[in-house]
Amino acid sequence: MIQAMDAARRQGLQKDLRALAANIRADAQDRYNSSEPGWQAGVEWTLLWIENTASQLTENGS
Repeated sequence: MIQAMDAARRQGLQKDLRALAANIRADAQDRYNSSEPGWQAGVEWTLLWIENTASQLTENGS
């Protein structure tokens, strides 16, 4: 029972993280052309970190 609750919690957090990444990506794409050098790389690194974290939630918890 506890494992099922933990898995559901991890899946919910994973979904939230992926939604956050999608929102950041959508907001940032309009700004890429007018931003300072390096800004896009920082955003892409952050998105990659969020996606990797979301993936690890179910890999390590299932």
